[in-house]
Amino acid sequence: MISTAFDTLPLETSLLRNLVSLGYSEMTPIQAHSLPLILTGSDVIAQAKTGSGKTAAFGIGLLARLEVTNFRVQGLVLCPTRELADQVGKELRRLARSTGNVKILTLCGGVPFGPQLGSLEHGAHIVVGTPGRILDHLRRGSLDLRSLSMLVLDEADRMLDMGFQEDLASIIAATPSQRQTLLFSATYPESISAMSATVQQQPVMVKVDALHDGGQIRQLFFPVENRERLAALARILGHYQPESTLVFCNTRKECQEVADTLTERGFSALAIHGDLEQRERDQVLARFANKSVSILVATDVAARGIDIKELTAVVNYELSRDPEVHIHRIGRTGRAGEQGLAISLVSAADNRRTAAIEESLGDTVPRGDLESLAMPSSAALEAPMVTLCIDGGRKNKLRPGDLLGALTGEAGIPGSEVGKIDVFDFHTYVAIRRASAALALARLQAHKIKGRFFKIRLLG
Repeated sequence: MISTAFDTLPLETSLLRNLVSLGYSEMTPIQAHSLPLILTGSDVIAQAKTGSGKTAAFGIGLLARLEVTNFRVQGLVLCPTRELADQVGKELRRLARSTGNVKILTLCGGVPFGPQLGSLEHGAHIVVGTPGRILDHLRRGSLDLRSLSMLVLDEADRMLDMGFQEDLASIIAATPSQRQTLLFSATYPESISAMSATVQQQPVMVKVDALHDGGQIRQLFFPVENRERLAALARILGHYQPESTLVFCNTRKECQEVADTLTERGFSALAIHGDLEQRERDQVLARFANKSVSILVATDVAARGIDIKELTAVVNYELSRDPEVHIHRIGRTGRAGEQGLAISLVSAADNRRTAAIEESLGDTVPRGDLESLAMPSSAALEAPMVTLCIDGGRKNKLRPGDLLGALTGEAGIPGSEVGKIDVFDFHTYVAIRRASAALALARLQAHKIKGRFFKIRLLG
């Protein structure tokens, strides 16, 4: 039986203490199976669902093998989207809190080159980024990977789906041949096997938690006619009223149409897709994560990087063509021991897909009856929080504690009314209970934060 205690691993005492302080009581299955291999230097292919603890698995491995006195890039983590790269960077910094003088740099598109060039000039131990921006820095000569000892391809299947194969090949060509390479993937298509053969040496395959434990997710198929999908979706959301719902569509255009229609019907909904500017994407994700928007409509590609720990429900507006992708989608709910709801709209044309999903699950999915669902009043469809947007962020030296102090001090708002606070480089998003939002806005506009006034507005 594999041990799940972190102290059975050859880790520094300071790192073990930090893990305890962060609430890491024991290893998740993916960590227990992959970390011993990672720490011995093996190349690993790890397949695990979202929320399985994979970031900590490769993050602990990166930190444990780091030579802090060598101020060169020793670790590179490639991610398909900026959102995922930002999340990975934040988690690595949390894990590195007890390891002195470790610099972790995030390099993604959608932001100016200048600050990134300045940061690179000062050196870094670990770089996290998206393939396009990493390749841009390599071509400019601003990023040197000659000292790299560990390469991590996070969500490798999605990077291939997004067409990054040539970029990945160019980046890998700039790294030493003698390096450790880790492939983390939610699914394991043939393309991953082919990639592994070209970039890894005698890799060990680790596959755990492909399916959730029985009973964690209540899954239902609702038969519909294609022309009735929007009406069916509205009826399902109105009946179940999930606090936080991720709706999957197969195209960008469909995402926006579904979100717009739900909004017209009184729901709190936004779409996320590739046509949004980066600041718009940050804002949408912040509002969904802080519960000031109840429904997020996304494609599979756009949804990568969205890590919401308390996602009440997942709805497949259309089924995925791949049963593994379907399992990955629904695996975003029912986490951390909570009960999740996964609903799929299926038409007669989906019979082959439903059969493939049920074969993969090893069970029959119950069918729901739309006619039996009751719709509530529109007042019940509001999100519980609203978001305040402050035109200041990290570059203005703002921290979450500054905003919380301003709200509970000068503004006189009870701490229980303040939700999630997200600080970006130039903007900060603060969730406030709907009933206290107007008061919070008025009080913050009337008082300085860290000695100055900031432009503040209410979103949604």
